[in-house]
Amino acid sequence: MNVLAYLIPVSLILGGIGLAAFVFTVRARQYDDPQGAAERILSGDYDDHPKT
Repeated sequence: MNVLAYLIPVSLILGGIGLAAFVFTVRARQYDDPQGAAERILSGDYDDHPKT
């Protein structure tokens, strides 16, 4: 039972670090790709029809 006194704070700290890293990457606009989305629409590489 004493091990929970160590594991719970450690897991909360690691979760907070992961959340902070995610928020940092979102604010740094690392997930934005407006040029790629514009080119992907015009590309004929992807076919939306099911294969026969």
